Amino acid sequence: MTRQVLLLLLATLPGCGPLLSEGTGAAAGIGSASLAEAVGASAAATTGIGIGVQAGARAGLQYAQRRTQRSAQLRLAAAAGPLEVGEVAAWSVRHGIPLQPDEQGEVTVTRRIGAGNLDCKEIVFSVIDPPSRGAADSARRFYTATVCRDGTTWRWASAEPATERWGSLQ
Repeated sequence: MTRQVLLLLLATLPGCGPLLSEGTGAAAGIGSASLAEAVGASAAATTGIGIGVQAGARAGLQYAQRRTQRSAQLRLAAAAGPLEVGEVAAWSVRHGIPLQPDEQGEVTVTRRIGAGNLDCKEIVFSVIDPPSRGAADSARRFYTATVCRDGTTWRWASAEPATERWGSLQ
């Protein structure tokens, strides 16, 4: 089985983001270096091509991960937008490409912030982890953020999402 097929299969498994991240770059670097060597490029050129393709593959994967995270942020903002302070609503996101597992939880507005045309809300939201093997209940993690109205659309407005939740892709 080729490395590319293996990586594609791993991408369909939830929670394989770190493995996919490292595997994508490694497979791209190895594959391009092998191709360059096969066509007779020098060792330096082969190494340069491998490193360049590896960096490009890693950047492409990180771009896709940021878009996946953005869709979760937009879903949270849309769920929180119509809420008044103290109200609670469910939110969920289903990812078309399984770079991250589908998520769900609850969101509440803790306070309104703004003046004039600036209309923002501070929110607390939960992310429900599916039950682990043998566990009867699922666990919840809690985070805070800010969402603001942009015309008729509510958008994520936190400058830096929690590092624990979003990793280094801020």
